[in-house]
Amino acid sequence: MAEFRLPDLGEGLTEAEIIRWHVEVGDRVEADQVVVEVETAKAVVEVPCPHSGVVRVLHGAAGDVVAVGAPLTTIARADSAHDEHRIVERAGSGQVLVGYGTGSTTRRRRARPVQRTSGVPAPRVLSPIVRRLARQHGVDLSSVDGSGPGGVILRRDVDAARDGWLRPSRPELGDEIRTPLRGLRGAVADKLTRSRREIPDASTWVDVDATRLLEARAVLKQRGDISLLSLIARFCVAGLRSFPQLNASVDTERNEIVQFGGVNLGLAAQTPRGLMVPVVRDAHRMSVVQLAEAIAHRTALARAGELEPAHLTGGTFTVNNYGVFGVDGSTPIINHPEAAILGVGRIIDKPWVVDGQLALRKVTQLSLTFDHRVCDGATAGGFLRYVADRVENPLIALADL
Repeated sequence: MAEFRLPDLGEGLTEAEIIRWHVEVGDRVEADQVVVEVETAKAVVEVPCPHSGVVRVLHGAAGDVVAVGAPLTTIARADSAHDEHRIVERAGSGQVLVGYGTGSTTRRRRARPVQRTSGVPAPRVLSPIVRRLARQHGVDLSSVDGSGPGGVILRRDVDAARDGWLRPSRPELGDEIRTPLRGLRGAVADKLTRSRREIPDASTWVDVDATRLLEARAVLKQRGDISLLSLIARFCVAGLRSFPQLNASVDTERNEIVQFGGVNLGLAAQTPRGLMVPVVRDAHRMSVVQLAEAIAHRTALARAGELEPAHLTGGTFTVNNYGVFGVDGSTPIINHPEAAILGVGRIIDKPWVVDGQLALRKVTQLSLTFDHRVCDGATAGGFLRYVADRVENPLIALADL
């Protein structure tokens, strides 16, 4: 017998929730075959088993939270012909190995019929936690499209419905709703609380005429799908070269400010699972086109729930485009342990003075929240003005890019 335990998934993660088993008791598995899908505080991960043999025990069901190092499965290894015969013999004797045939081949699992009610297929939900969350948040599971394998409804799908993406039904007025702060939501809560507790932050902002930036983007789109966010992000990367104090972190244990040689750009992204900050590494080495492609790729993975844990760590500076929610301004919380975050509001038509004349221009607001330990207001204001000047006149960015 071989016991397969939940491996260390890295990035300081200590536990994971079982989302879906890919095997059942009695199934034969090969070495490195994916046997279970788990959800950590950072991502959904498919976990392969290093052993080959027959599944004897599944230590947990969908919805259970398993600690790193705790057993996931027990495998009866068939390392010899004698072991193979012994496993088959046990399966045929009515013991636990249900589903493993008495012949030399593995019996196919019979397809389970889909139950129907009033002509509507029953929703595919494997996790009791998903059902409980749906009840707590008034989400009608029959209206939710599952994003899991085979259309299985996962917790992120219920979260998306709860957040209004699928317009779920609402609980009755006066009902009390309690949601455990764990998984991604718990990780976000811990990080934001730590940021507020440890970082003496301050914010500064400026309204910016983005008319020429929109014009420049229209021309650059001939080279690819270059978003406004990618252009502003590229200005930030260039600005951090002139104001490296903001591309930093505070080492509280050694009481030191650490300035980083390169820029790993974080991008705050709203996903069905909640707020995530995928990271584009070595953004300072990328052209505008390359950075636009990398940003699009990372955010697409984040929204699809396919980010690896390594994609969510190591950031040195973050950009937050809250303008997509139709708001003008915000004072975003710094993504601990970074030293600063730039926010971008929506672009709207506003009266603006151009060459002494009143004109209608495309205006946005940029805000910078920074760690006051790493720099003072002059540095923060200089960086913000650097980015704002390039938004207002993208041509001057050519001197830096």
